[in-house]
Amino acid sequence: MIVAGALTLPASDAAWSADKKYGPGVTDTEIKIGQTIAYSGPASSFGTTGHTIAAYYRMINDSGGVNGRKINFISVDDGYSPPKTVEQTRRLVEQDQVLAIVGSLGSPTNASVQRYLNDRKVPQLFLFTGAARFRDPQTYPWTMAGDLSFVNETRAFARFVMEDKPNAKIGILYQNDDYGKDHINGLKSGLGTAPAASRCGRSIPCRISASMSR
Repeated sequence: MIVAGALTLPASDAAWSADKKYGPGVTDTEIKIGQTIAYSGPASSFGTTGHTIAAYYRMINDSGGVNGRKINFISVDDGYSPPKTVEQTRRLVEQDQVLAIVGSLGSPTNASVQRYLNDRKVPQLFLFTGAARFRDPQTYPWTMAGDLSFVNETRAFARFVMEDKPNAKIGILYQNDDYGKDHINGLKSGLGTAPAASRCGRSIPCRISASMSR
């Protein structure tokens, strides 16, 4: 798993430090990382992902850990609710003193703590979201997404429609947040938004109507 491989880097740097002054979450024997994910609520089906990651880290620990350090993975439930994400993330950072937030779920949930983590210079890594705001190293240098870009994903859907379903009529239901808006942007990009009808692809209209799910 790529997350475990990435954890090797800070651990290795710390190991070579002559005075052994490690940052939060790292000792001679442990690397402590945190995650928020929906074990309850409307996205609770993704809780399986948290359990799977925890099982993988247990396997890594049983094999000797990362450079001799065991991974202490603290995964907590935020119910896919941004206020709960804020509460749980602050607890992970300020009380549990984790090295990083790794593999947290959701666009609105991760967005709710993005500035907080960047202001505190806590890495926010391999997030389960493809929203564009998590691919902005100039504004948020401590954040890195892990999922396929939502814009590219929906752009591919649009190109499929243009090529295989030229007479299709498109209706959209989307979340009124970064997640939903990225999908809208990707669809518009894939269909073409210039005034020239040729950019839209045969008989598919450029104008898009949508209903907001929330």
